Amino acid sequence: MANRWLLKTEPSEYSFDDLLREKKTVWDGVTNPLALRYLRAIRKGDALLIYHTGDVRAAVGLGKTVSDPYPDPARQDPRIVVVEVAPVRRLGRPVPLEVIKGERAFRAFELVRLPRLSVMPVPDVLWDRILQMGDR
Repeated sequence: MANRWLLKTEPSEYSFDDLLREKKTVWDGVTNPLALRYLRAIRKGDALLIYHTGDVRAAVGLGKTVSDPYPDPARQDPRIVVVEVAPVRRLGRPVPLEVIKGERAFRAFELVRLPRLSVMPVPDVLWDRILQMGDR
């Protein structure tokens, strides 16, 4: 079974609508050491939850990885990697961070504990709960 990940993006820079329109993109710009460790663990076919940061602060759509990680061709540092992602579908409605924070099950989730982290695993039970909230 594929792993599940949350990827954050600032919608004014690159939104889920951009991903839907382009049908595929290179997910780059990740430099935090922990986020990079997670990005290096992503594999082709893994499921993605796309999360808008900034003023939105909500899970908005689903995607999938269409490549394994590889060194960012725009960087001279082989430790900086990118993956290619494609959209799957928009959530029925965005799932705001405040709603996620309001549920006890999410207390240990890195989205709540490490709010600056841009890439993180999503445990199956939390993935299922977010989809329930987004598709009600």
